[in-house]
Amino acid sequence: MKKHFTKITGIALAAALTLGLMGSATPNAQAATTQFSDVKSTHWAASAINKGVSKGYIEGYTNGKFKPEASVTRAEFVKMVVSAMNLETTAANGKWYVQYVNAASKAGLYAPADFSNNEAAWTKVMTREEMSRVAARAIGETTKENDKWMYLATKTGLIHGLGKGELAPKGLTTRAQAVVLIERILSKNSGANLDVDKYAVGSAEIAWHGTNIFTVMPEMWVTPESDLRQSGKTSVEDMWNEKLMTITSKDGLYQGKLDALIAIDLADPNDPNLGLIKPIDTLKWFNQRPSITNLMVKDQKNSYVLYFKGGTVFNKDTKKYNSNRLLQFQVDGFDSPDRNAFFNKGKLNRAARVYRSSLEDMPALIIPKAGSIQQNDLVIRLQTPTSGSLYSENILLRLVGVK
Repeated sequence: MKKHFTKITGIALAAALTLGLMGSATPNAQAATTQFSDVKSTHWAASAINKGVSKGYIEGYTNGKFKPEASVTRAEFVKMVVSAMNLETTAANGKWYVQYVNAASKAGLYAPADFSNNEAAWTKVMTREEMSRVAARAIGETTKENDKWMYLATKTGLIHGLGKGELAPKGLTTRAQAVVLIERILSKNSGANLDVDKYAVGSAEIAWHGTNIFTVMPEMWVTPESDLRQSGKTSVEDMWNEKLMTITSKDGLYQGKLDALIAIDLADPNDPNLGLIKPIDTLKWFNQRPSITNLMVKDQKNSYVLYFKGGTVFNKDTKKYNSNRLLQFQVDGFDSPDRNAFFNKGKLNRAARVYRSSLEDMPALIIPKAGSIQQNDLVIRLQTPTSGSLYSENILLRLVGVK
């Protein structure tokens, strides 16, 4: 059979009815120049919608509406992306979407491992997580980790959160979201720098590998390229070993689990994770002098707090393993250039434990943004709550750093 190649410039009437992109009404040929009654100029997606319609990869309805909150199926979204990117399609037998799926597959936007290549799968509404995967691939990002796609999409500015750090990965994709994302893809591929939602990136990083330290405090966790090469990693984020976030004692009688290591920026009143340590006014930091109890975290706004969210999974021998202690951890590498100032004058110039009423009642520590020095490797450890021969630790991160 002779192959026919088609460059997509718009949506034909019959295809539009099948797609559901324009509802049951016939398409409005003047949609590109007509103001939609349900998309005011102040609508968050108004500009992208106008651009998308003018480029022809999406259209409005004959009743003058765009229906920005209507959902988009996987097939519809792939068709829009293929059309917007001007990918070449070849006429194919079968359902209307087959030629677009083939084009998306050839361009690396879709892989059979994503979901089944059948009608039941393609007619499902696309989730935000699935949308992020297609978008990241569309700008050349790659990964073998399925939970990393949202991180790549947010870090490059393709995906923004629905609120402060809210990703809603299982949320359904709307027409407005789809067209905004496609416009960002086109902008990124043209060389533009996109605005990045740092709260969304932080949440996506936690969802990917259990921490947001590389998003919230990137200037602190740095290491030379030689360190990355020696470890076989391509980025400092990949140095984090999420496989060691669960620690089991040597005798198998104790197990602790770090659910997430969350960095909180005390200088940012909108940090979405501040709730983990509220009320901040009662938080104190410890300078290794038990008699000094007036060192307040609220006075150290130019600092980060590392919150170790997790706890004991099981403890089958409370005599060997302290059942009253929180998840045990240690962070090395943020040292004091003036020990007298830290110990005797209450100056925060190194990492210090955080507590509220009694020592170790908070699984957190505070690190000043400036004033500390690095004498040893930057290391984050998870430990068993015991000593002697039963003691063990998992090293979640080790960086040479800049010492």
